[in-house]
Amino acid sequence: MSVTTTRPGGRSARVRAAVHRAVEELLAETPAEDVTLPVIASRAGVHPTTVYRRWGTLADLLSEVAISRFSGDIVVPETGNLRDDLEHWAVGVSTDLSDPDVIALIRATIGAAPEGGCACLGDRHAQLEAILDRERDRNGTAPDPHIAADLILGPLYYRALFTREPMEPEWVRGLVRNLMRLT
Repeated sequence: MSVTTTRPGGRSARVRAAVHRAVEELLAETPAEDVTLPVIASRAGVHPTTVYRRWGTLADLLSEVAISRFSGDIVVPETGNLRDDLEHWAVGVSTDLSDPDVIALIRATIGAAPEGGCACLGDRHAQLEAILDRERDRNGTAPDPHIAADLILGPLYYRALFTREPMEPEWVRGLVRNLMRLT
């Protein structure tokens, strides 16, 4: 009996890495509406059929790139204090959202499909819930995750996507203070 396994670092991994890199480079250089699967394939040095077979649609590819990009890039702090944890985390998120390449990827992903925003926020919600769950495990009081997301992530993403206002650390910490007043 033989067991078939995927080789880490094999051709599939190289294609995935090349295509992801091509997406990020193209979004940094050109308007999102000019980024298509054939253009991505050309930049990645693979045949368009490879890209269509693996991802099917631009929306699926952008979602995968966004999920890959936003998974684990922000460390969930553990200071022993909910407010400090939330402040450190939120400042990290705001720093990430201040990167023009990140904003280009978010806009393209959202523009490609209605559910595109989920790819950009899923890991952020998981991180936030981990911080809040840890506080509950310490027998502390933590706000509802949906309210916390509305009061912290909502303003961060709004400011990053729709305004040119900076996200100064003190402003970000103010979002956390507002949340803490409610709990």
